[in-house]
Amino acid sequence: MKFTTAFTICCLAGVVFAQGFFPVMPIPADNPQTPEKIQLGRKLFYDARLSADNSISCSSCHQQKFAFTNAGNAVSTGIRGQKGSRNAPTLGNVGWRKSLFWEGGSPSLELQAMGPITAHDEMGIEPSVLVARLKGIPEYSKAFSSVFTDGLTMLNITRAIASFERTLVSNRSPYDQYLAGDQKAMSKAAVRGMELFFGENGDCFHCHNGFNLTTEALHNTALQKTNPDLGLARITNRKSDEGKFKTPTIRNVALTAPYMHDGSIPTLEKVLDHYNKGGEDNPNADTLMRPLGLSKTEISDLIEFLKALTDVEFTRDPRFAAPK
Repeated sequence: MKFTTAFTICCLAGVVFAQGFFPVMPIPADNPQTPEKIQLGRKLFYDARLSADNSISCSSCHQQKFAFTNAGNAVSTGIRGQKGSRNAPTLGNVGWRKSLFWEGGSPSLELQAMGPITAHDEMGIEPSVLVARLKGIPEYSKAFSSVFTDGLTMLNITRAIASFERTLVSNRSPYDQYLAGDQKAMSKAAVRGMELFFGENGDCFHCHNGFNLTTEALHNTALQKTNPDLGLARITNRKSDEGKFKTPTIRNVALTAPYMHDGSIPTLEKVLDHYNKGGEDNPNADTLMRPLGLSKTEISDLIEFLKALTDVEFTRDPRFAAPK
């Protein structure tokens, strides 16, 4: 299948990929974006005083240079050196995600922010303690009073952080430039990889589709023969949901190793090897998991395409960096 055919099919399905054609981001009616709120959220995002022992911030696990992931670390490290159980996902284009966390347990960015702030093995601080701490900092008291009518509350802390996170838009990769008409933006190998990716032979597009290259669906990708992390089943208590996790965006994926929900696969090559062999013999494996029979050359082309999803401007944009 040629990419032109795959692209036509995707467009007919109501999906538009090209740069500048992202859908309008949904903004909660009770948390409209304002410049002042975004800047407050940016300051909070980088402030280690949001953790119980003042040692880590949101940015500790979501670093801009790694597309707002914790690249190089299989799982995140919380206060007192405690290790979590899951890999920190990218925050690129997170404002469009329909649900958050690897099992999709949070319906909004505002609610999601509560998780790591209060989790004992992450930032580990009680909401009342955090509110009291920030109220004792004059610049925060003043900023919250000017942004929110009810001032500094836990809800408003998460509202501000969410507002900043909604600005983290990544759409300037070579792939985006290619779709916008620059035929030289991607190498010939990357173009071949793109055709494989969106064709039945590569079979990647069934899960990684749309402007953000994710269908948002949950799948068991047969990572292991058993499911030490129950995934979606933690919410539903259904055995059939064991090992199901949300399909992540693969934008900037070359920057975000290691991979999978538990960070257990170290390189893109090994990720593709996993899918090429059809995964492990897991009883809950998704029906899409099957041996692909791709050659070494085809896998190499796919990797070149995945590298073309890197948005260097996103990782260097001063609007997203720590405030000075």
